[in-house]
Amino acid sequence: MQTQAKRHNSGAHERTVRASISFPEEQYHVLERIAAENKVSLAWVVRDAIDGYLKSKWPLFPQGTDAEDAQQRSERA
Repeated sequence: MQTQAKRHNSGAHERTVRASISFPEEQYHVLERIAAENKVSLAWVVRDAIDGYLKSKWPLFPQGTDAEDAQQRSERA
């Protein structure tokens, strides 16, 4: 897999990893349609869907929250 640093609007760099994923043909066509309707790339649609999936699985301590900071401080104490 290939790792790259990407710059976001905030100017911060985030490392990304390139992956090759295969979809059933019908799912691929639906993803293409969603991308076209929203004027975004198919990759953006897939990343957005994965982001939503991950947030639904681990909602307790999202990154960068005060709760996470407090947990880390208590673990160090």
